[in-house]
Amino acid sequence: MRAYEITKFGLDELKIAEREDPRPGFDQVLVKVRAVALNFRDLMVAKGQYNPRLKMPMVPCSDAAGEVIAVGEGVTRVKTGDRVCGIFMQGWLAGEVNDAAARTALGGAIDGVLAESVVLSQDGVVPIPGDLSFEEAATLPCAAVTAWDALVARGQIKAGDTVLTLGTGGVSSFALQFGVASGARVIVTSSSDEKLARVKSMGAWETINYKTTPDWHERVRKITGRGADHVVELGGSGTMMKSLGAVRMGGTVSVIGALSGGGAEISPVPILMKSIRLQGIYVGSREMFEAMNRAIVAHGIRPVIDRVFKFGQAREAMRHMESGAHFGKIVISWQ
Repeated sequence: MRAYEITKFGLDELKIAEREDPRPGFDQVLVKVRAVALNFRDLMVAKGQYNPRLKMPMVPCSDAAGEVIAVGEGVTRVKTGDRVCGIFMQGWLAGEVNDAAARTALGGAIDGVLAESVVLSQDGVVPIPGDLSFEEAATLPCAAVTAWDALVARGQIKAGDTVLTLGTGGVSSFALQFGVASGARVIVTSSSDEKLARVKSMGAWETINYKTTPDWHERVRKITGRGADHVVELGGSGTMMKSLGAVRMGGTVSVIGALSGGGAEISPVPILMKSIRLQGIYVGSREMFEAMNRAIVAHGIRPVIDRVFKFGQAREAMRHMESGAHFGKIVISWQ
């Protein structure tokens, strides 16, 4: 079978290789991959920015949807023909994350899913919710579960809360949709008025162009009267202090990304003085994934896809993500 491999860092080094056809062992399933969705983590892995000591060769990417085409002995959770997604950490089924679970993260700790077929644990897959296409379902394992964990599983969002999410990428688009479905008021930032118009049409309560309004944290406090209840922080060191300024006293800042870098010092003063809950979100468990899927079906949520690339265009898809021009998720499809 064909699979992409990282043998050297750099997007130009991401190449298709021939590998032996995988076979499922005990407790495993063989999934024919139909679509893979990209995350910023995948770009960092390929460029050597995520783990400079990455074990190579490595098959990249964590998020895939496909069809079960064979099962090994002992498999009872799924059957041949089932449409499934893999979970981000194959070993994180429920409860709190731990070191052992982190060592099972696809496309980083272990081989990922940018291949024609993959072997996964039967415990490491979930059914595709409702009538989502393979392309739509592929967007769920990392970005959607991360947003769900931040706002619902640990954030305990409720109707009437105010959510601030930074940007219009995958996590932010899901945060917007889950926030709206929960009855929250969602504020979205972007440097593009066109993208802000799109999120407004999706139900955003307020929008802020952070280029024309560089003190966007003050704008959040003004329009809310006290600050946001929840901040979905994706920028990293470049935006963290403003996110701490935008959240209300006793509010929650969920740290998810580091798009602007991670090197600057962060003052603990606002965290202490405002009793802020600062929580890191490293995706989520299978239990969270399954709960999220029930909500997706109940609310008729459809993932936002920016563009679909073909299997042979993985480098082009990565470069599109690197440009930051996308709105929602970037998908690679075998269809």
